[in-house]
Amino acid sequence: MAQEAYDSTAGGRMSRRGMLRSVGAAVGAAVLAPRLVGAQTPPSPVGPPTTITQPPRDFSPRGAPTTYFTDPDVLTVEPAFNGLRQPNAAIIRLWTGALWSEGPAWNAQGRYLVWSDIPNNRQLRWIEDNGYVSVFRIPSNNSNGNTFDFQGRQVSCEHVTRRVVRYELDGSVSLIAGQFNGKRLNSPNDVVPHPDGSYWFTDPPYGAQLYEGTVDAAGGPANTGGRLNPKLGQPDNGRPAEPAVDDGENEHSLRLVRVPGAAG
Repeated sequence: MAQEAYDSTAGGRMSRRGMLRSVGAAVGAAVLAPRLVGAQTPPSPVGPPTTITQPPRDFSPRGAPTTYFTDPDVLTVEPAFNGLRQPNAAIIRLWTGALWSEGPAWNAQGRYLVWSDIPNNRQLRWIEDNGYVSVFRIPSNNSNGNTFDFQGRQVSCEHVTRRVVRYELDGSVSLIAGQFNGKRLNSPNDVVPHPDGSYWFTDPPYGAQLYEGTVDAAGGPANTGGRLNPKLGQPDNGRPAEPAVDDGENEHSLRLVRVPGAAG
């Protein structure tokens, strides 16, 4: 005879087998309920990957497409510059393989980008039509900043020769600046053309080291102790690095990025 359990709340009798069936059904419903609710609830949107997410953003061709409106890795420090941003322009890695890339300059006529690989003593070029990257100029005299003037001529700042040069359209090279007050320049860093035909450039001592230029002679501004030390620099007083001409109506303002605490 089957064993029976007494149900005191209902005042009747329930078989043990029936009780087990009821418990099993309740447990099954509890397990399935979250799945059913999840199937009916649309998934929450996943934020775009950035350089600090896990896994971090992949900038290679294998990376996920950037379909969001504003690139999450373009950060606003000063809101006044938001008007200069192109919101739907995502960060794309065009190429990698340099020791230290500096001085990108866009040539609108040729639709190509030129930049310096300073320690490798060369300039590289990326062509927009096919994305091909090749050596553009070697040796480059450890060039740093580059630009194109209003006549389409490339202007470069050279560390090892401590001068600013212009590459003419016929391939010849013109010296723009090599001395100031009778002394050689330190190591021209970056340059910008002005509509009046002049060039404005900065001249910090960054290139006065063997890694990217030449060391000063004993007693020079970047070698006051007279030692052949590629890391010896000037006192920290904030050094100009990147110039830009104000594109307002008057074009009389020069913007400078100063680098406090930077090594010489």
